[in-house]
Amino acid sequence: MRLWPGQLPVTQNEAVTITCYDDLGNPKTHGLEQRYVSPTTGVCRKLVVQAVSPSGKLEVPISNHTNQASKIAIWLLANSPIRGWIIFRWIGVWLLFTLKLLWSVIWLLAQLFAPIDLADDTGEDTDLYNTGYYKPYVRGFQGQLWAARSPMEHSSRIIEEGEMDIPTHTLYPRILIIRDPICNEWVSCADRDTIIQTKFIAISYRAVDAFTRGPDQEIEKAQFIEEVRATVLEQKYDAYWLDLECVGETPSEKNRDLYCMADVYRGAALTLIMLGKSASGEKECWKGWGERVWTMPEALLSSRLCYKFRDRETVTPLSLFELANLAYTNYDIEQAIVNAYSGKDPLERLERLTLLKSAIWRRGTAALAPGVTPPPPKLDMIGDSEKSVTVLSGAYKAERVYALMGFFEHRIQPNRSEDDLRALVRLSMANDNDRIAERMVSMLPSTITKTACWYSDDDIYRANLWDILPEIQVAGVTDNGALVVDGCRSAAIRWKDFPEVAFVTTDSLRRTIIGFIPYLSWPTLIIGLAILMINRVGGIALTVIGLVLLIVSPQLFVFSQSGRIVSAQPWLIGVKGVVSIKEVESHLYGGARGHFPRMYFTPSGSQFSIPERGLDRGGSFRQYDYAKLADSGPDAGHIYTLIDTCSSTMYYFRAQRPPTVCIYAGREGGLGRFVLCSEKCDINELHKESVLRMPTEISEKMELCGWVALG
Repeated sequence: MRLWPGQLPVTQNEAVTITCYDDLGNPKTHGLEQRYVSPTTGVCRKLVVQAVSPSGKLEVPISNHTNQASKIAIWLLANSPIRGWIIFRWIGVWLLFTLKLLWSVIWLLAQLFAPIDLADDTGEDTDLYNTGYYKPYVRGFQGQLWAARSPMEHSSRIIEEGEMDIPTHTLYPRILIIRDPICNEWVSCADRDTIIQTKFIAISYRAVDAFTRGPDQEIEKAQFIEEVRATVLEQKYDAYWLDLECVGETPSEKNRDLYCMADVYRGAALTLIMLGKSASGEKECWKGWGERVWTMPEALLSSRLCYKFRDRETVTPLSLFELANLAYTNYDIEQAIVNAYSGKDPLERLERLTLLKSAIWRRGTAALAPGVTPPPPKLDMIGDSEKSVTVLSGAYKAERVYALMGFFEHRIQPNRSEDDLRALVRLSMANDNDRIAERMVSMLPSTITKTACWYSDDDIYRANLWDILPEIQVAGVTDNGALVVDGCRSAAIRWKDFPEVAFVTTDSLRRTIIGFIPYLSWPTLIIGLAILMINRVGGIALTVIGLVLLIVSPQLFVFSQSGRIVSAQPWLIGVKGVVSIKEVESHLYGGARGHFPRMYFTPSGSQFSIPERGLDRGGSFRQYDYAKLADSGPDAGHIYTLIDTCSSTMYYFRAQRPPTVCIYAGREGGLGRFVLCSEKCDINELHKESVLRMPTEISEKMELCGWVALG
C-alpha cells in the first residue's frame, strides 16, 4: 500500500488494552473483556460465565463440583433398568458407583495408616468447608475524593474565592431597591440597619417574560424594571427585591445571593408574580412560569402571594391552592406539597423533601440554552456527559440542587464546576439525617445510567425514598460522580460453575446408620471371597450379603443424604439464563428425593417474583415460566439466575452485565436491599446492575469491606 506524504500507516485489529492496579499497587494490563477480582487471591481475572445457552469464548456450559456419588445414586434411582436398552447403561453407571464406594474404603484405610496432605494452594475454590461466611469482595476504593463528608479528608474540589465566607442563613437580603422619598428615585441600599427595618416585595418572574436575549435586551430589562416599580408603589410598598438588580457582580456576591435566595422570599412581606402578556394566553403564561426551577421554592416559601400580567393593571392576590391549579401540571405531587406548606396535610420531613426534589427536577433552569426545551427527568440524561445540554455562560449547572437546598436546614456553597449529582451528594452529606444519597443506592430505577448508577428517581419495587432504611454512609463523591460509601457488607458472586457446598441436614440416627451400610458392602464381599476356601458356607453368605448391599447401596446412600438442610456454606452463585429449581438442586446437592426440597423461589425479592396466595408465604413456581418468557423476548441474553445457598432461595433478574459483587445497602418492607454490581477494575469502581430484596439475616454472613465507589 502506498502512503502519501504525512500519512501514517494503520494497524489493523490492534488490540485495545487497559491497566488496573491491585491493592499493593502492582499494575496489570489486559483487554476490555469483563473481569472480576478473585476473592481468594485478590487477582484481577477474566470473568467466565456459566450459561444455559453459552455463546462466546467466555461463556461455558453449566457444570458443578457436586459429590459424584450422590448424583450417580440419584440417577440410578430415577431411571429404571428395565426400560428399553437403558439396562446396559444402567449397569455401567451402577458399576461406576460401586467402584466409587471401593475407592472411598481404600482412601479411608490409607488415611488411617499413612495420612496424606493434599492441600491445594492454587487459589481455586475446590476444598469443602463451611466458614459460615460468603466469599468476600477484597478490592476497595483507591482513588481520591472530589468532595468529602469529613473536613479531615482531602477534597480535590476547587473552592472558589470567598466561597467559605458565605453565611449559611440570613435574616435579610444583602441588597434592596428602596425608593428615596426625598429625591423621589429608586436606589440600591446595602445598609443593614435600613434593610432590617424595611418591608419589601420579592419579585418572581420568568426571564423570557421579562426580556429577550439579543441586542435590545438591556432596553427590555429597563422596561420590565419600570413596570415592577410602578406595581410596587401601587401596593403601598417602597422597597422590592429583584434578582436583575440585587444579585451581585463578583463571584462571591453571586454565590451569597444565590445561597440565601430562599431566605429572601421567606422574609418578604409579599411575593409578586410577574407574568407575561395575557394576550399570548393566560394558561401559557402560568404554565411557562410554573415550569421554571426557581419559581416553586419562591412561591412555597412566601408568606403572601399575588400576581399581575404585564399587559394588565390589576394585581390579584391568590393562595397556594389557587396557584397549584393555575401553574402546576403534575397535580398529585404538587398538590401534596401545597397541602404540606399550607398546613392542611403535613408530611414527614423526608417525604416532603422527596416530593420537592421530584417536582424541581422536572423544571427548566437558566443553564439551558435559549430555545431548548427543558429535558424530562430521564435517568439516562443525568450524569451522562454525552447527553448534556448546552450551558450558558455564567449559569450554574447544579441550579436545581441550589433551588432545592432552600428547604434544607444545612446548605452547600454554590460551585460552577459541579453538576446536579455531585451537588446533590454534597447536599445529602450536609444534611446527614435525611441520607438521600444513601437511600438512592438501595433503589432499583427503571433505567440505570452508565455513570452515577447510584442515582434513582423511581423504584421498580414501588418503594418510596423514605421507606428505605440505609445501612451505609456516604464518605464522599469522586470527580466523575461516583459515590464512595462506607460500612458495606459485601460478597462475591461465583459465575464459573457450581461449587461443592458443605451442608448439614436434620439429625437422624436412622439415616446415620443407613449411610454407613453402603461402605460395608465391599469389605463384606472381599472377606466373603477370602474365606470361601476355608469356610464355604460362611464365604457364600458373606459374598451374597456383600452383593445385595452393593445392589441396594444407591438407595441407602440417597436416603442417608436426604433430610431438610438446616445449615449450608453461604454461596452466591450466578447463571446466565433461566434454570429450574430441580436443575439447581442437582448441581448443588446432587438432587433431592422425598419431601425435602432444597431450594425455594423468592416470594417478593426480584422483578419476576410471584407470591403464593395460600396460607403459607412462598414464591410461586410460575415465576420460572415468567422468566423463561422474558428470556425469549426483548430481554433475551439479559436474564440471570442467582442462587443463595444460605437462605436456599433462587432469584431471576435483569441486568446488562453479570454482576460479580453483592452489597448489603439497606432495609425496606421487612427485607434487605442487596445491590448487585459489576466491576470496573481500570477505574476502581462498581456499577449497579440490579437490586434484590433478600432476607436481612444473610447480611450477617457477609464480611465488612472498606470504602467502595459506585459509579
